[in-house]
Amino acid sequence: MKIVETDLPGVLLIEPHIFEDARGYFMETWNERDFRRAGIAARFVQDNHSHSRKGVLRGLHYQLARPQGKLVRVAHGEIFDVAVDLRRHSPRFGRWTGSLLSDSNRRMAWVPPGFGHGFLVLSASADVIYKVTAPRHEAGERCLKWNDPALGIEWPLHRLDDAAPLTSPRDAIAPVLADAEVYEQADASRCTGS
Repeated sequence: MKIVETDLPGVLLIEPHIFEDARGYFMETWNERDFRRAGIAARFVQDNHSHSRKGVLRGLHYQLARPQGKLVRVAHGEIFDVAVDLRRHSPRFGRWTGSLLSDSNRRMAWVPPGFGHGFLVLSASADVIYKVTAPRHEAGERCLKWNDPALGIEWPLHRLDDAAPLTSPRDAIAPVLADAEVYEQADASRCTGS
């Protein structure tokens, strides 16, 4: 596999080895030994599958208590995937990185604990599958306003045929970064590892 660093240290794009022939293709989506060698020493406890139609924007989500690392891939369709550094004492606090993930480029994204995560569906529909390092903790769930001007995320909204993104009611009223609860110094030590 090939590891591609993003402009946010810790957030990685993973290009797995693809074994392709006339029958189709095969790829490993998780191999503990190989990922550990690449610096991702995660212990995954849950797999999630999200199916969404074009224009759905999920996020920006994070868990303040029991932060989750996420290994994200697209089984069908295409998304614009975003990670935001929410560790207040990080020199990159509030910075974001975004990548296209699709069934055709077969890339995966590693979003470490301490980062918010979200995605916008660009294809007719998308199936997003992601592994997490901590189970869902409803009391610790938080979200951040996807279009907060302070973040300046360059969502490819032009690909939505002039429609506004469709969000959940919770995401629609999410706070902006200036008003959000984020990871403080005591939380940062929990967030740097996997």
